[in-house]
Amino acid sequence: MFKGRSDHQPEDDSQQDNKVSKLKCALGPLSGHSLVFCSDTSLRRYLDARSWNVENAKQMIEETLKWRSTYKPHEIPWHEVAHEGETGKVSRASFHDRQGRTVLIMRPGLQNTTSAEGNIRHLVYLLENAIINLPKEQEQMSWLIDFTGWSMANNAPMKTTRDIIYILQNHYPERLGMSFLYNPPRLFQAGYKAVKYFLDPRTVQKVNFVYPNDKASDELMRSHFDMENLPKEFGGEATLESEPCHRHRKRGNRLRPLLKCYFWGPLSYCCSV
Repeated sequence: MFKGRSDHQPEDDSQQDNKVSKLKCALGPLSGHSLVFCSDTSLRRYLDARSWNVENAKQMIEETLKWRSTYKPHEIPWHEVAHEGETGKVSRASFHDRQGRTVLIMRPGLQNTTSAEGNIRHLVYLLENAIINLPKEQEQMSWLIDFTGWSMANNAPMKTTRDIIYILQNHYPERLGMSFLYNPPRLFQAGYKAVKYFLDPRTVQKVNFVYPNDKASDELMRSHFDMENLPKEFGGEATLESEPCHRHRKRGNRLRPLLKCYFWGPLSYCCSV
């Protein structure tokens, strides 16, 4: 998700198309789930994440296909992760940014569990949710992270952070458009220096620290969001309302077959991917 665009990107569309064709050949005959997932759009993202090196992209996407076949992120039911979402620590916003990207809102200060696996599966569930809700022709999402109430007591262990970064960078390449860390305390900023070690350099460029009552931060947020839609917690004018869990559960149950179709649909679907 979070690999940045490469400095070795082919110069024109024909060169990119040629790389996509080569990657298809390198992957060999595909069927069922793998055939549907490996759309031209997906192959481009993996190529971009691997500097348009066909062999490296092939290895990356094969690892993702193996991961998806065992972890089954598209089949995670809402009732399995509902307890993780009770406080609204991670949710999908009802608005998009100015580029039309789906927005995920994160509030680490509302952490309510200590299960590393539970936190990861909850995040993966919401990533799949965000992807299925991307507008047509849009491949990326934005993250808004509110640090109100955050402390070391509710901070994720380093191993959990590394595991999350690994999943995001290796199985969701080129999914992050921008991330905005709102009013992070100095203690977090110190810890971020260690986390940066595990991030792709291009991803680091997509991470923005923003602060209240700061002109540069205000201009940055206005350039990416309609202030009428942006919650007050991020310097906007809107009210951030958490959706009741029972409503999310019903929508989650409806979402599950849609996700399955989107990523692993019937073979005939691949013609329209």
